[in-house]
Amino acid sequence: MKIGFFTDSYFPEIDGVTYTIKLWREELERNGHEVYVIYPDGDYEPGDREIPVRSLPNPFYAGYRIPLTKRTSTLPDLDVVHCHGPAPIGLLGRYYAWKRDLPTIYTHHTPLEEYFHQSIKLESAAAALSAAYVPAENAFLRSFDIVTASTERIDREVEHVQLPVGIDMDFFQPTAEDWYPDRTVIGYSGRLSMEKNVNELLRAAEELPEYDFVIVGEGPYRDSLERNAPDNVELREFLPREDLPAFYSSIDTFVTASTADTLGLSTLEANACGTPVAATDAPPFDRTIGPDNGERFEYGDLDSMVEAIETSLATEYETRAAVERYSVEYTMTNLEQLYQDVPLSTDEAATDVESPWGLPDEERS
Repeated sequence: MKIGFFTDSYFPEIDGVTYTIKLWREELERNGHEVYVIYPDGDYEPGDREIPVRSLPNPFYAGYRIPLTKRTSTLPDLDVVHCHGPAPIGLLGRYYAWKRDLPTIYTHHTPLEEYFHQSIKLESAAAALSAAYVPAENAFLRSFDIVTASTERIDREVEHVQLPVGIDMDFFQPTAEDWYPDRTVIGYSGRLSMEKNVNELLRAAEELPEYDFVIVGEGPYRDSLERNAPDNVELREFLPREDLPAFYSSIDTFVTASTADTLGLSTLEANACGTPVAATDAPPFDRTIGPDNGERFEYGDLDSMVEAIETSLATEYETRAAVERYSVEYTMTNLEQLYQDVPLSTDEAATDVESPWGLPDEERS
């Protein structure tokens, strides 16, 4: 099949959506499909079947861009359209599919309303925009044949198929290389932005001066974090992807205080490398992090966070076994089946997908 991925998040920006698209594309092409990625242009040299759309810098969210427009006649002939966001490129994909009467799939990656409070300083304006945005996205999602999301809860009034983005279990596994052989290190990797609540890690570091904390990532809150970091915190730039398994394997616990993740891919990658996770007791971690792979803590409760970190350091877990159900092999098997079934109604397609995550049909749709 010729599959079109329409996304507003792509290289050179590094985030979970970008890496998911890269992984899915590699797996689908390994299985004989052709995957085209349509994305906002930037400081990135496109490769084969990567199609940039002219765009402008985003004044509201550093690192991301605002696409302009592109004639659908300039795009390749596709068999199915798969959109990965509701912004301009996602709209372009939906319009392309409508003009050519093609089947459509949408994957819900990010609750964008969580980001308005970071981009808009006036709280009342951010709240009003959030209230207006969700119904608009609901209407957009209902226009697709199938909607997928990593968990059964997406806070949208639309039926969907649970399809975790998947972990490359062959790539993310424990390594012999140990970056921190002589010290106990608490680690984090991800965007340094408001909804990730990385400042909570600084509070934990102050309470746990006997441990070192290594925070890996980039984002609008980096300068603030660097100014306020205690002496036992090291901030590093985003690591090349090939270094992530060694980083995850070298740290003793991965910790996140995020309250806006849809799956928390980095936490599961750390688990796949044998490292436990301490995470907020909030979606999605209330479903993905449990007794087999880590601990949860109440967001904002410093004592609870410190206890979760220390418990995870002192406990033996079978973390890799706990996340095998999120292997990308399962994801690809079900995604390819969805591509074949996409002309069906959402209910029929959701019922036909055999879930490796053990959910009954009524919970997956």
